[in-house]
Amino acid sequence: MIIRSSLRKCFQLHCVLKVPAAGFKCATRGLILQSVSQDVYQNLALEDWIHDNMNFENRHILFLWRNSSTVVIGRHQNPWQECNLRFMRQNGIKLARRKSGGGTVYHDPGNINLTFFTNRKMYKRMENLKLVVGALKALRPQLDVEATERYDLLLNGIFKISGTAAKLGRTAAYHHCTLLCSADKFILSTVLKSPYNGIKSNATPSVPALVKNLFEEEPTLTCEMLIDAIAEEYAAYHQIDSHIVEINPADETEFPGINNKAKELQSWDWLYGKTPKFSISTSFNIVDEQSCLEMKINVDVKNGKIETCNIDVPPFWLPPIMCDELKNHLIGSKFCPKETTAVAAALMRTCTDYKIHGKWNLLCENIVSLM
Repeated sequence: MIIRSSLRKCFQLHCVLKVPAAGFKCATRGLILQSVSQDVYQNLALEDWIHDNMNFENRHILFLWRNSSTVVIGRHQNPWQECNLRFMRQNGIKLARRKSGGGTVYHDPGNINLTFFTNRKMYKRMENLKLVVGALKALRPQLDVEATERYDLLLNGIFKISGTAAKLGRTAAYHHCTLLCSADKFILSTVLKSPYNGIKSNATPSVPALVKNLFEEEPTLTCEMLIDAIAEEYAAYHQIDSHIVEINPADETEFPGINNKAKELQSWDWLYGKTPKFSISTSFNIVDEQSCLEMKINVDVKNGKIETCNIDVPPFWLPPIMCDELKNHLIGSKFCPKETTAVAAALMRTCTDYKIHGKWNLLCENIVSLM
């Protein structure tokens, strides 16, 4: 059952902070929280806030949350390698980089996210996954769902319905996982397929898997039924109240400083700048005036910015001095379409030979297509 009330009024949040107010004693052994927001940056910020600020000595917290359409990459991943950024920009799909490791996942309202908070000594991923399996079995005993050694949940021994990641702090830890219920599988398969070729990177790669929605197997289920069942199973196991408390992750009065955390998580420096160094080496065939020409591009990217750049096109097609100018202006700029387009447009305005404008645009369009 969901309680729509202030977290502070229901559970006296100050009693579970790492530095509680003087004179307060709190017997709350656990909390089950659900976010009212579908903003991925707010929800990830709340994860971070809870991990950093709450006291998990003899206490467990389950946080339930859903997001609007978003691709979430692991802390040490490369978004150009993991997802279709072009399609995401065109369709208003967000990109998020979480604080935990692991692979890339797709979130939408048809996916439930669960975060299990404990102190580091009590961190047990398999225990959490067995609770989820128990909840599913309680609702539909015929479901063939099992946890694997990779800490995934498989349906019918084949289809992945849940992936896992974790963050281990000095004293606190959390394990979070997804639960595919009715996610848009067309969008999922499209955004998790990178169109970019020639990338060389040491970033953590995702492991592809066959996926299936739970509701394809059991269409009578709903996300609300699953959330209630998981809360019941979690509460019974930890011997706590099964009430779910709705919380607003943007509420500064409940979570001081949380909006700054959310801003950091949606900043370019975090989303792209934290990408491990990588390079792209590729070529394009250009058909121009009934001839086919090859264009070669080599780029090194560090902290999301172009570190080195080499553009090789036939000198009779485009003057080498123009390619050199473009290369020099791109070095140090962000590896992103907006900045590259701005650089190219500024250089174009200095060119008085209008005959090569079309060739210049073609070159720049191909460079932008890598981003």
